[in-house]
Amino acid sequence: MTNQINNSIKDRRVSAAIVPSLAYEAVEIERALLQNCKWLGWASPDRGALGRVIPTGAKVVVKPNLVLHQNRGKGGLLELVTNASIIKAVVLEALKADPSCVIVGDAPIQSCDFQNLLESTGLSSWSADLMMRDSRFGGIVDFRRTVSEIRSGIRYAQDEIRPIENYVLYNLGSESMLESISDEKHPFRVTCYDPRLLEKTHSPGNHQYLVARDVIDAEVVVNLPKLKTHKKAGITNALKNLVGINGNKEYLPHHRLGGSTGGGDCYPGNDPVKRVLEAVLDKQNSATTRVGEKAMAVVSENLQRVVRLRGDKIGVEGSWSGNRTVALMTLDLNRILHYGKPDGTFSDEVQRRVIHVCDAVVAGQGDGPLASEPLDLNVMLASENPAAMDWVGAQLLGYDPEKIPLLVHAFEDFRWPIAKFQGREVTLLGDLDLLDQSGQSSVKQSACVRHPAGWKAAAA
Repeated sequence: MTNQINNSIKDRRVSAAIVPSLAYEAVEIERALLQNCKWLGWASPDRGALGRVIPTGAKVVVKPNLVLHQNRGKGGLLELVTNASIIKAVVLEALKADPSCVIVGDAPIQSCDFQNLLESTGLSSWSADLMMRDSRFGGIVDFRRTVSEIRSGIRYAQDEIRPIENYVLYNLGSESMLESISDEKHPFRVTCYDPRLLEKTHSPGNHQYLVARDVIDAEVVVNLPKLKTHKKAGITNALKNLVGINGNKEYLPHHRLGGSTGGGDCYPGNDPVKRVLEAVLDKQNSATTRVGEKAMAVVSENLQRVVRLRGDKIGVEGSWSGNRTVALMTLDLNRILHYGKPDGTFSDEVQRRVIHVCDAVVAGQGDGPLASEPLDLNVMLASENPAAMDWVGAQLLGYDPEKIPLLVHAFEDFRWPIAKFQGREVTLLGDLDLLDQSGQSSVKQSACVRHPAGWKAAAA
């Protein structure tokens, strides 16, 4: 098992296998997965596609993107979540390596009907059948501690649905990527959440995350992102998909209060109407009675209508390319996954093997990640480094990677690093017709990709 993030050629490689069928036929998925694993040296002749990654008797977690049970736009599930065919193929290959156990797990958004999603994708019956046939498979686990729904603008939540013992609490303190943008004004916010909860988890010198113990106890994590545009992060792929190892939303700041000219990153510039709207939303989210919450919901709804009537498409959720908060939070979780120990402390050596296999057969474009539209890319990516994979994924989505904060910061030098190389050093191998003529780290830009309104400036 690797014990460091290094600057080797191996660490910088991203493989790409063409998947000609948009229907995700099992035979095509298995072929592409095996091709990628062979190119990256993961496959073993007698232990399957992941035989050189998964030691005998290891605990394995497969982490797909199972964010929501239905598309909030006009699209469907193909461009919204990791396709079931890829999840199944990876689990079956993992079992060939003779691990002690394999589970599939994710923490979708709180309003996701997880059972509905599993049934819609066929994963529910598949999982039940495989658990009966192979005792090493532990099924599909929902990592959330809280689920909720919004009715008439009011959030109704069910808390502590999993015991706290199922999680490991980490505090990165002053080593957090968020420390440089923290202050005593407690600026961190997340949509539809009481800001006082974020004050407890994120403040100067205090940056906490609550990570599923299943993930931390694993010796190998296979990350299975769906490549999509993302209105807050620009891109969701290998790096952003790991936000789903965290159990509670109040540990996940998504933006900072205010416009960019006032020190926030919720929206560009300064907008008095939006500033009032933010104050009203804070009162709504921190209201102690349903009457007060509903009263503030009426006011906030009217203010949001005013913002929309002015032609604004960014809103007050940090949905633009100046949002650094969501990027830095994402990188913190990646560092925890690699360096976090089961007792909540950190090692300077990597604690578990993490590999990445990306579903970009039908990628997501437009107002992602929850209202994605289909983008047929017909490719499966794989890599040992999430930043390297995202560098390639960003180009496939028609972005300039150097204009995406998540990628700019991922390649920086900090304690518990993610990459000890630069994006321009990423090497693409496999189906090389994806390469353009400018060099080894560039891929052919996807034409006419629809980006979120706040991310058009990041287009290549």
